[in-house]
Amino acid sequence: MKLNKFIVFFIFFSVVTNYYAQEYPPIQKYFPSDYGADNQNWDISQDKNKYIYIANNKGLLEFNGAKWELYLSPNQTIIRSVTVEDNRIYTGSYKEFGYWERNSLGRLDYVSLSTKLDVSFLEDEDIWNIITIDDWVLFQSLNRIYIYNKTKASVSIINSDTTIYKMVKVNASVYFQKVNDGVYEIVNGTSKLISNDPILKNNLLVNIYNQNGLILFHTEDHGFYRFEDNALKKWNISSDSILSQSRIYRSLQLKDDSYILGSISNGIFHIDGRGELIKHLNQKNGLSNNTILSVFEDTERNIWLGLENGINCVNIDSPFTVYNDVAGMLGSVNSSILYNGYLYLGTNQGLFYKAFGTDEGFRFIEGTHGAVWSLTKINDTLFCGHNSGTFIITKNKANLIVDVLGTWDIKPVHENLMLQGNYSGLYVLEKREGTWQLRNKIEGFNVSSRSFEFLNSNEVLVNHEYKGVFKLTLDKNLTKAIKVAEVPGMEKGLNSSLSKYQHKIFYANKSGVSVYKTKTQEFVKDSLFSELYNENEYSSGKLIHDKHNNRLWSFSKSGIAYLAPGKLSNTPLIHQIPLPSFVRSYIPGYENITYLFNNKYLYGTSNGYIILDLDKLENKAFKINLNAISSTASKNNDTIKLHDKHSFATFKNRENNVEFNYNIPEYKKYLVPEFQYKLDGMYNEWSPWLKKSSVLFENLSYGTYTFHVKARIGNTLSDNIETYSFEIERPWYFSNGMIVVYVLLLLLFSFIMHNTYKRHYKKQREKLLVDNHRELVLKELENKQQLMRFNNDKLRQDIESKNRELGMSTMTLIKKNELLNSLKKELLKVKDVKNIKSVIHIIDTNINNTDDWQVFEEAFNNADKDFLKKIKSVHPELTSNDLRLCAYLRLNLSSKEIAPLLNISPRSVEVKRYRLRKKMNLPHEANLTDYILEL
Repeated sequence: MKLNKFIVFFIFFSVVTNYYAQEYPPIQKYFPSDYGADNQNWDISQDKNKYIYIANNKGLLEFNGAKWELYLSPNQTIIRSVTVEDNRIYTGSYKEFGYWERNSLGRLDYVSLSTKLDVSFLEDEDIWNIITIDDWVLFQSLNRIYIYNKTKASVSIINSDTTIYKMVKVNASVYFQKVNDGVYEIVNGTSKLISNDPILKNNLLVNIYNQNGLILFHTEDHGFYRFEDNALKKWNISSDSILSQSRIYRSLQLKDDSYILGSISNGIFHIDGRGELIKHLNQKNGLSNNTILSVFEDTERNIWLGLENGINCVNIDSPFTVYNDVAGMLGSVNSSILYNGYLYLGTNQGLFYKAFGTDEGFRFIEGTHGAVWSLTKINDTLFCGHNSGTFIITKNKANLIVDVLGTWDIKPVHENLMLQGNYSGLYVLEKREGTWQLRNKIEGFNVSSRSFEFLNSNEVLVNHEYKGVFKLTLDKNLTKAIKVAEVPGMEKGLNSSLSKYQHKIFYANKSGVSVYKTKTQEFVKDSLFSELYNENEYSSGKLIHDKHNNRLWSFSKSGIAYLAPGKLSNTPLIHQIPLPSFVRSYIPGYENITYLFNNKYLYGTSNGYIILDLDKLENKAFKINLNAISSTASKNNDTIKLHDKHSFATFKNRENNVEFNYNIPEYKKYLVPEFQYKLDGMYNEWSPWLKKSSVLFENLSYGTYTFHVKARIGNTLSDNIETYSFEIERPWYFSNGMIVVYVLLLLLFSFIMHNTYKRHYKKQREKLLVDNHRELVLKELENKQQLMRFNNDKLRQDIESKNRELGMSTMTLIKKNELLNSLKKELLKVKDVKNIKSVIHIIDTNINNTDDWQVFEEAFNNADKDFLKKIKSVHPELTSNDLRLCAYLRLNLSSKEIAPLLNISPRSVEVKRYRLRKKMNLPHEANLTDYILEL
């Protein structure tokens, strides 16, 4: 039981492995979520602009290579058929047929022929097929054929009692099959029986072809039959055994006379003109669905498949064929080689092989688990550089000859000596007695040597991405590095590499490609080789020399390129291949490409490989189309206004969000168009190359603009540059009428401002006059005040002078009276007073001299004006002697000083002071002198 299970598993594994070992053309897959319609797609056609039209359950699909557009069915039913002729797209649906035409805005408008012609349909009648021939368009349902005359705008009908299953155009004839009846030809608007052979009566036809002048009938279940000498003969082909296992629903004869057969449940079969199977594609190896509802070949030999669920485009004539490691058995392919009839793939999971040119699966070579870095053929021996060391490969056997970890690459020194680069430096291998073995490590150099090249037998250049390029001088026996020097002036860089081409060593990094100059011992940038890629598109500096064809390969973001000698000269020419990095599934720095045969190359990817056929590459001319121009008031506005691309347009100012849609009708999976645009009036420089096929300019200001757009595929530019000029209106507040209003307002404003300023300056002048008058008055007041101050100063000076005079007068009186009193006292001491009595009398007279008082009074009044009057008014009862005492007290004189002036004793002065207090009614605590001073 276990053995049986193992056998079943082995057979299944072998079948699956073989199945996935085939290379297939690229397939573009479009799902309902991509094209925005239902899953079923019944018919396909193409117009002269290469746009694709598909009859979908929901309506008519249009695809221009960049954008899908859905036009809803005119009567909300399934569109079953579509055919393009000239500028009309004819469609048929449930009880409806007509055509679509493009209007000036780039949109399709529908015209119902069945309504115009007043066609009366049968119950539940669908139009399943449409054929155009000369001036007629034939619409086929399951019960009728409607023949529409375009010239006369009339319709005639061919009725059938049985189901009309197929209607086919062969050369200039139209045939149709009546189920259980036979095959007819339409001649002059009527049906003519061609054959009612039982095979045609009892089998449903898929298609009818012309094969070498004979009619070839293709049935759904029993293959092909030739109609020869009015009899059917089976066309026995080698693929019958395979085809008989599938029911064929659609088929198509291609331009190269091969056939595409679409099955109900097993994908498509591609057979050649002899009936031999070329390819079988189904859901397991690339298609998105196994049920084929429609098949179409476009102008560039792409095969379009309308599926039960989605749409596929098979690039059957592509220069690329793809091996996808769907099962994940291989891993990332790091190296490959065609050796002794076997194809070897070195991957991150090990070494695999298969017989080249067969569909058998890849097989793992035991003992090679781990990453393979290189596969090198030297003297007809295949060496494998591996993470575990170095192997010699003989068919499906791997012999480990060097167990030093990490062999990057191996290069011959001479017949019996090789140098290999490892993680830990350089090692020498020697062939002894017919066996390769490790001889020694190069001492003195331990840097990982992934990329190295010989300058001569004793000098080696080694590149390390992060450390730079080193020049090693080795001893004669290649045992040690005598000298290790870093090459000056080298820019280190990720994914940089060294490569030898035409006896020169090249270093490639982000800045370009440099060549080593032996004389100056430095790298100098090579302008020609640097054109292999530019800095903006740099992804890897890996350069690979194809010695079979003397080509040097490079890799960049936009594609891959190779440099080869010209056909008429040795000057190298650069050839660009548009295979962008995002579609080739690569690991930067580990790119690899291997020559196979007949200009075919194998390019390793992260999930398999791509076969590149250089003979199929062509730089075809193409044009870019500007297909839609729209404007909105805002980018989120649902109201979109379309514009005629053939005429100058003026947009309303608020509709200043303008979007342009453009395209190249290119349907090859690996040929990715890129676009570049500029908008004169806003952006006068070209934009970077972009993959997006539309651009939106938001909030454009008013003015005139010209939009330019061009395209490229790889490095091939479009033959044309599409342009479109338009104008955005000025806003209402900048319109001519408003400008007139603004001018009038400006004039009115100027007039008002003139009068306002005039009044203002008048007021200012009047104010200035008033201010000047005020200033004059103020100055006059200031002068008067100044004069008053001068007068006051003078008065103060006078008062001070009078006070000084008063003080001097008072002091003089005091001194005089003191002197007189002193004299009197001395005279009174004389014994004989009688003799001096007259003298004493004179002294007394002078002491009490009223003249002195009058002089004093005058001086006092000058110094303290109106004091005596004031105190007299306050105390009218005061006598002259009291006033005299008040005057002396006003001068703040003491009683002792006052006594001589009154010719009395100080005590008498105190008595007088007391009496004065009484007269003035001063309270006891009040000071008489303070009171008088304060008056």
